[in-house]
Amino acid sequence: MTHFSSDHLEQYLIRIIEQNKLVYDFLNQVQKLKINHYYIGAGCITQTVWNHLCGMPLSYGIKDIDFVYFDDDLSEQREEETKSEVERLFSELPFKIDVKNQARVHLWYKDRFGYEIKPYRSLEDAINTWPTTATALGARISGSDWDVYAPFGLEDLFGMIVRPNKAQITKEIYEDKVRRWKGQWDKLIIVEW
Repeated sequence: MTHFSSDHLEQYLIRIIEQNKLVYDFLNQVQKLKINHYYIGAGCITQTVWNHLCGMPLSYGIKDIDFVYFDDDLSEQREEETKSEVERLFSELPFKIDVKNQARVHLWYKDRFGYEIKPYRSLEDAINTWPTTATALGARISGSDWDVYAPFGLEDLFGMIVRPNKAQITKEIYEDKVRRWKGQWDKLIIVEW
């Protein structure tokens, strides 16, 4: 891959997202909810880019849109209310919407993954721990301005490199993710644990 500056890759990412009508419309419409600090991220963004790079339909293989936000109200009830708001706004979307208050993740993480984690201090702190360097990524639109958060940069994303982010996940979680992706994109470069 030719080396591009971070700004160039970010602009390229934005142009690709804008071409995925479902994801782009979601980003524009979600502003109506007046949720202050959120991103959509991980798989739906990564898969859109990989599909573009492989000449596939941009929504191929996308099962859900990860909508993450950070709210100091740790009640399950408040998270359910937010989830209902998002789902109501996007009831006709062909994807599941996975709504998670990242401030609450530590409350259920052990039950789901078998070990405890410390509470995240911010939304960005949560994204910093996502399973791979290519999927540790969030995007949002505020008015007409884009905000992209990619703590490991965008080089792995555009290089189709799957590299573990060992900040929090286990080898098993990483290898499970890799297994699912191998069959979808044959150009992926898998970095072993």
